[in-house]
Amino acid sequence: MQDARLPADARLAIERIRRADLVIGIPSYNNGRTITHVVQAAFAGLAKYFPQFSAVVINSDGGSTDNTRDAVLSAQLQDSHLMLFSTPMPAAHRLSFPYHGIPGKGSAFRLIFEMTKLLEAKACVVVDSDLRSITPEWIELLLRPILFAGFDFVAPYYLRHKYDGTITNSIVYPMTRMLYGTAVRQPIGGEFGISAALVERYLERDDWETDVARYGIDIWMTTVAIAEGFRVCQSFLGAKLHDAKDPGADLAAMLEQVVGSVFMLMREYAPVWHNVKGSVPAELFGFRFDVGLDPVPVNVDRMLKAFSRGCAELGEVWEAVMSPRDYTGIRQLAERVRQGEPLVFDDELWARIILDFACAQRHKRLALGTILRSITPLYLGRVAHSVREMEFMTAADVEQRIEQLCLTFERLKPYLISQWNGTSPQTGELAPHEGHLAQRQPDDTRMEV
Repeated sequence: MQDARLPADARLAIERIRRADLVIGIPSYNNGRTITHVVQAAFAGLAKYFPQFSAVVINSDGGSTDNTRDAVLSAQLQDSHLMLFSTPMPAAHRLSFPYHGIPGKGSAFRLIFEMTKLLEAKACVVVDSDLRSITPEWIELLLRPILFAGFDFVAPYYLRHKYDGTITNSIVYPMTRMLYGTAVRQPIGGEFGISAALVERYLERDDWETDVARYGIDIWMTTVAIAEGFRVCQSFLGAKLHDAKDPGADLAAMLEQVVGSVFMLMREYAPVWHNVKGSVPAELFGFRFDVGLDPVPVNVDRMLKAFSRGCAELGEVWEAVMSPRDYTGIRQLAERVRQGEPLVFDDELWARIILDFACAQRHKRLALGTILRSITPLYLGRVAHSVREMEFMTAADVEQRIEQLCLTFERLKPYLISQWNGTSPQTGELAPHEGHLAQRQPDDTRMEV
């Protein structure tokens, strides 16, 4: 039975509550500083916009050692929350459980989805626990398209600082849009609304023990929804203010797992994306407006050093993955960096390299871990280029540059299909599945970034 995977206290809570119309899920790990605000916003949103529905707020915690779970259970609204009520609202339950399985956000979501199904909820919303900009309106915007407009998946559309979301902007958004033909601006945004039917589909799948259970969960959810024909839309949420990181630091594991999930899903849904041409934007709900954004620290010199070191240490790997012209282009960029010249990493070279890596994992030219880890210094080089290029750009200018990158990916789709269908970029022959490079241990390409 599915509920056998739930903690004992979660099963008891299900038996006590029996059913709920709506579920708000909040995965967490040591977020005691911010999660109270998130819980309060969730309750206020339910009270203001959905007083006719019963609801449960579920915190799925990954073993926090701070006060996260206590903060969830003790969160209270200010007295002013009474002004939000239009009619009496059934009391919303508040639950906090540790999840089990692979450490990571995906395992937290699995617990939330299992409880959503067992409670027979109409819809589920998941939100990050480190948010500082969440408002009650986010709950409405993520739920209303499902409850009243027949959508199955609501992705967030928010404004972020031009140096935030670099994995999204440089890889995941262009790739997802090019592959599946639906432009979802924040495919790994962290906040989503999901219908009961889509929750059921997620739980049916058997890839919860992969990197999906870690950082790959967001792109997995978005891709499954689009590729399998569920109704997908976006809601404008304003600014996303959270605990942002320097894009040149501490993102290696996230990059590998997110990109690895994109590649894994490419293999599964190849019959879908092979026939897709161009893209159209997903329908957008909400009122769009400009907002102030927190600055994001960046260390360009650190990124350039990582790129240069990667060029020195990973040449054999990159040569096996890239086409000869792309590998030559990267070597030329590395030489310019060593000579102190600015790094100019153009869109077409970047897009072709990402497509080369996707095809390399498809044909198993190297061990998957080797392929994924060797992307990191290339990504840092591209981000270093983007940071300098965008330094004096407005938000609108930056968005236009990202649009140009997406169009480049779309234009190169025939190149992807040609490579995907079985030819090596070096010889035109099907590359062998195993060779001396594929036997390397994963740590051979581990780099500090």
